Parts: sequence; structure tokens; C-alpha cells
Amino acid sequence: MELIEEAIGPELARFSQYYKDAFTSDTPLLDKILGYLAAQKGKQLRPMFGLLCARLGGAIGESSYRAALFVEILHTSSLLHDDLVDEALERRSAFSVNALWKNRTTVFTGDYLFTRAILLLLSHGDHRILKIFSEAIGKVIEGELLQLEKSRQLNLDEGLYYDIIKGKTATLLAACCAAGAASTFREEEPVRRLHQFGEKLGMAFQIRDDLLDYGTAAIGKPTGNDIKERKVTLPLLYTLNHCEKGLRRKLLHIVRHKNTDADSIAFLNKAVADGGGMAYATEKMLAFREEALQLLAGFESSPARSALEALARYSTERAI
Repeated sequence: MELIEEAIGPELARFSQYYKDAFTSDTPLLDKILGYLAAQKGKQLRPMFGLLCARLGGAIGESSYRAALFVEILHTSSLLHDDLVDEALERRSAFSVNALWKNRTTVFTGDYLFTRAILLLLSHGDHRILKIFSEAIGKVIEGELLQLEKSRQLNLDEGLYYDIIKGKTATLLAACCAAGAASTFREEEPVRRLHQFGEKLGMAFQIRDDLLDYGTAAIGKPTGNDIKERKVTLPLLYTLNHCEKGLRRKLLHIVRHKNTDADSIAFLNKAVADGGGMAYATEKMLAFREEALQLLAGFESSPARSALEALARYSTERAI
């Protein structure tokens, strides 16, 4: 993280104040919840990517901060809804909002944050940035619905898996990088290239997240949710498509009928590891990351580019 501090240290400190100010309200209950969310903030990788992409194009300005703040508010809103749908009682090793304030309050808080993010850009005329994010939000929703549809069918097609994670994860990181770039670059070509960078890295990022779901370490959120929700992600997908028929039938039975049984899930996790699913998914993750790094190589060497390269590696090597 030293390279990031070198490239945008003062800007990150200023962003932290913008973030803190955004999570306040004159409504007492909402202010309490927003304060709780601000205190539980994560690593804020997406704003870092956005600000570093902006720095590639020149000095970071107010629109750069708004783009970074937008994606973090939007991400927080989506996590509230995710925890609600997943019935998760913890987030980042703390109680989730729905665990403390119940479901209805969680829905309203998530909706409030989404509206606040939109108004943040509209009120300052950041229409180019808003267009980038609006297109991305639509694709994210399509990706989530596609995954929901295919999870019912237990889809076993690797190409479709990539379509799903491109929509649900890679698209938003791509928009984050493109929006940051759009705040400083006047030309469209570098914005397009950084959008591609974010998309490739987002693919790697989601595969890494899918790998972590098969782990046993404490990662700040529940593991095993993919199996519980009957999501066939890349580690299991590879195993199912390359194992012998008897094991395949047993694994599919676990996903369909025993996806909350601890012993069954442990058996499935071992089968995925022994069957090469983890290794294959790791190989694909690294390939997407390398494609992302190659897109960065076209930019002039600078502290911002070096920091982006380091952040790309960190985000796909993280243990949490």
C-alpha cells in the first residue's frame, strides 16, 4: 500500500472526509445507522481504483472525488440489500444492519443511500460520469437476475458463468475506473482502455471471491453462501465437468438437497480441491489479472500506474 500512499496519499485523506460527511443525516435513526456503517467501512478498494485512474489523467478534482464517493455509497447500499437477501447477521466481523435494525429499516436505508448517490452527481452536473454508472447499474442487475435464473437450473456452462460475473461484478469495477478517468481525461480512448482494465480485473476479483467462499478462514462475511444459494461458481463448475459420473451425481445432490448440511458441504469442498477446481479457478483468475495489467502497460510509467498495478495484485491475492 506504500505505492498508493505515494501516488494519492493526500487525496485519500481528503476522500475520507468526504465519505464521513456523506454518512450523516438530520433524521436521528438514519444518522445512527449511517454512522454505524461509516465506522464499519471496508478497505474502499473501488474508490482507490477510481482515484488512481483519475490521477493517470492529471490532477484529481472535485468530480474525481464525487465519482469515487458515488461508487462507495452505491456499494454500501448494495451490501445492505445483499445481507437482507442472504439473511446474513454479520458483515465485516460486526452485526449487519438487518441484524440490529430489522429488515424494513435496512431496505429504506439502502434505498436512501442509492438516491443520495444519484443526487450527488446530478446536483453537480456530472452527467458523463452518471451515464457511465447508470449503464453499469443496469448491467449489474441483469447479471444478478441471470445468476438467479441459472442457479435454479444448476447451469454447468463456463461461458455463461463468465457472462454472469462480468455483469454482477466486473461491470461496476469497470465503471469505477472509467468514471475516475472521465473526470480528468478529455479523450475517450484512455477512458475506454481503463474501462477494459477494470472489467478484466473485476473478472479476476470475482473469481477470487468465489474461491474464498470455499475456504474455512474468517473473512468478515459468511462462507458457503454460494452452495446455500445453489450457485455453481468456477471451482465447482470445473469439478463437475471433469469428475466421474458417480461423484458428479453426489455433488449435484448436495447442491440441490443438502446445501445447508455441514458435513455434506465439507465433502463437496474437499472434492472441489481434490478435483482441481480450486487450481483451475486460480489459473483463470491470474489470466484475467494479466490481461488487466497489459492494458495498464500502455500508459506512461508513473506513481499512479505503479500503484494501480500493485492494487490489482493485492485485490486478487487478498485473504479477505
